[in-house]
Amino acid sequence: MSAIAVEGLAVSLGGRPVLHDVDLTVAGRELVGLVGPNGAGKTTLLRALLGLVRPAAGTITVAGARTGRRRRRGIGYVPQRHEVAWDFPISVEQMVLTGRTGLLGLGRRAGVEDWTAVADALARVHLADLRRRPVGELSGGQRQRVLVARALAVRPAALLLDEPYTALDMPTQELLAGLFAGLAADGTAVLMTTHDLLGALGSCTRLVLLNRTVVAEGPPARLRDPEPWMRTFGVGEASPLVTILRVA
Repeated sequence: MSAIAVEGLAVSLGGRPVLHDVDLTVAGRELVGLVGPNGAGKTTLLRALLGLVRPAAGTITVAGARTGRRRRRGIGYVPQRHEVAWDFPISVEQMVLTGRTGLLGLGRRAGVEDWTAVADALARVHLADLRRRPVGELSGGQRQRVLVARALAVRPAALLLDEPYTALDMPTQELLAGLFAGLAADGTAVLMTTHDLLGALGSCTRLVLLNRTVVAEGPPARLRDPEPWMRTFGVGEASPLVTILRVA
């Protein structure tokens, strides 16, 4: 069974159609790259998976549940770093613990299971030695790994990543790419939006080309034809995108 299953999804925001007729599955052990131009609906699709926007049509199933808190519990989410208040006076381990807020419930203090999950997540992203450091003192790459650890603290069946490589140097991108590949290999279903097309071609097990609907999908080796990419991004044969496909 797929960890993520979307059928016939349509989403409108402010009365404006954003997504229509979206069909998508992501199974455990898959690292799926969701690529498309700005405004294609990539982040909206992630928000729909999280239950943050209401579909106009279609169904979404995550970790065996369709709606409500049970669906959210099966998902780890890594937002773009600029969406986080890094000047808030909180340590690395406290930030990671906030990922379990939905599991703790109102008024319940973190217990042994929660702190164990935090420690495991920090070890997975190689930040255990920085667990007591204030998050405001971290580098950009360290902050991104903290966000990944926060998502992993819920022990998710599915991990959603929104542009995880933005503004990171190449060594940090390589470290994260290896981490995401390892999570997928261990059974997590990973869905990642990205503008790093060359990196996606090299690291993802499958790509989904999205522009308000799914234009094409498949393993990178089967998506070398420029035509669906040109339709997705609205570019011509002289585009650097086509060049990337030819040299990748």
